[in-house]
Amino acid sequence: MQLFIEQSLNALQMSFTLFLLATGLTLIFGIMGLINLAHGSLYMVGAFVGTTVALKSGSFLLGVGGGIVGGALAGVVLELAVFRRLYAQDHLHQVLATFGIILFANEATTLLWGRAPLLVEVPGWLNGSVKLMDGLSYPVYRLAVMAVGAAVAVGLHLLVVHTRLGMLIRAGASDRAMVAALGVDVSKLYTVVFALGAGLAGLAGILAAPIQSTQIGMGEQILILTFVVVVVGGVGSIKGAFAGAVLIAFVDTLGRAYVPGLFKLVLSSTVADALGTSVASVAIYLVMAIVLIVRPEGLIPEAR
Repeated sequence: MQLFIEQSLNALQMSFTLFLLATGLTLIFGIMGLINLAHGSLYMVGAFVGTTVALKSGSFLLGVGGGIVGGALAGVVLELAVFRRLYAQDHLHQVLATFGIILFANEATTLLWGRAPLLVEVPGWLNGSVKLMDGLSYPVYRLAVMAVGAAVAVGLHLLVVHTRLGMLIRAGASDRAMVAALGVDVSKLYTVVFALGAGLAGLAGILAAPIQSTQIGMGEQILILTFVVVVVGGVGSIKGAFAGAVLIAFVDTLGRAYVPGLFKLVLSSTVADALGTSVASVAIYLVMAIVLIVRPEGLIPEAR
């Protein structure tokens, strides 16, 4: 029971990280129709900038702000310099161009920071653990990440549902041509949405930095999971991104924790570990396939 609770909390923390990434990705694709493979690079930029600010200033909160601003600025620069030329292109051109950006971002980051990973410690006021039950304590920092993710989820809901910008985002996702015909500067709207999505990716990057090292290529490691979340939840849907993030995080985390043990009941430890790890790795794709068969538009598709 203790293992299940601990792994469930780990899955919940992972789900909020995936949600921060998936929200930006699903907004960008839902409104602009852009397949952005470089979204993971914005996550990496946010982690590197935020970690650097935190190490130089000695303040993790400043580092969080640096991660958000760094990711948002990088997103705006890419949107103005590259992505505006891709909106009218087919998805193959978008995939090739954004894959090229991944390579460029990795090399540029290497030139600026080097290949050695950057390490930032959990701030003292978030260090330590909370006792949940006898024999089970859980890190305060991971609970704080969950709280930040929940606050962002509520904030995004309020933004999209109760503000003029949110109305324009929803309208742009439904009918871009009509929004432009009503006098809205669609180019500025695209830039704002891209900055929002990139800022959330940067936030996810700096929040993950104390848990895992900040290193070159870290964006690609989580990008595939993020795309699965977007597809499972429903493209263009923030609610769907949250539902998909929770489902995929729990399947991935609990699968890796329990599947190898189940195989050990009938196989040797060596074979069970290898086979169980492989099966756990593909579990999220099986879930995605099942969801697409049952609900091709995702769990909670965007209302049209």
